[in-house]
Amino acid sequence: MNATTTTPVTPLTPVTLIGLGPMGHAMATALLDKGHQVTLWNRTASRADDLVARGAILAATPGEAIAANELVILSLTDYDAMYAVLEPAAAALSGRVIVNLSSDTPKKAREAAVWAAGHGAAHLTGGVLAPPHGIGKPEFSTFYSGPREAYDKHRATLEVLTGETDYRGEDAGVAALMYQLNMVIFWTSVSSYWYAVALAKANGLSATDILPYASENMTGMPEFLSFYAPRIDAGNHEGDVDRLAMGLASMEHVVDTHTDSGVDAALPSAVADLFRRGMEAGHAADSFSSIVELLGRR
Repeated sequence: MNATTTTPVTPLTPVTLIGLGPMGHAMATALLDKGHQVTLWNRTASRADDLVARGAILAATPGEAIAANELVILSLTDYDAMYAVLEPAAAALSGRVIVNLSSDTPKKAREAAVWAAGHGAAHLTGGVLAPPHGIGKPEFSTFYSGPREAYDKHRATLEVLTGETDYRGEDAGVAALMYQLNMVIFWTSVSSYWYAVALAKANGLSATDILPYASENMTGMPEFLSFYAPRIDAGNHEGDVDRLAMGLASMEHVVDTHTDSGVDAALPSAVADLFRRGMEAGHAADSFSSIVELLGRR
């Protein structure tokens, strides 16, 4: 009889998760789905009821939750909320890895990393590029920055939350910066769609009516951005394919159409004003990409 060997199974990392808004709840669900032991804390304890029914442990206090596991994931509104929760429990932070998936500025992320280190904890900043329904799916990703050792140790667990993880280095602020860069694009793009829908409705069209055209517009953006990125990096804003003066005329027509339709024109008016500033700075014959230089650090 041949002897057989079995490969030892590495136990899954137990996780503490603090904050059970839609994102935090989705994260706890994904971790439980993969078989992780999950300890929870949330200011409104009842939000954990269904998770506890699945085997999660509800801690009575943040300190109890932090003390339960080395890996502590935060899903809070911002870093002020983090301090409100963690400062009273700071004595429990020593030896912990705090993965802060709360949204805030790069400056505050760097300050939080210093604060955590002062209490003996490692701080990994995270920026999640997924809606709650995307948590646990392989096609979504999260930026991380902070101590490489902490990231490498817990990468497999973090990949439960989003299938892709993009480590951006030791600087705690970089992941927050990358996240905010994406939010600039996301919120302003979606807001422009709301303006288009409002304009459509004022003229007897529905959101469904314009959906194919709005989708086509958005789908074409990667090619558009790919054309301009190397030119911007090279400082090339020549008006060979577009001119700011033409862009301003177009935006004024957009503003007038909104106004004539009785629709709020604040967002298109802001863009038109930005183009006028570019014109006043002498860029009328340049590409409208020259606006990048106008917006740059003064």
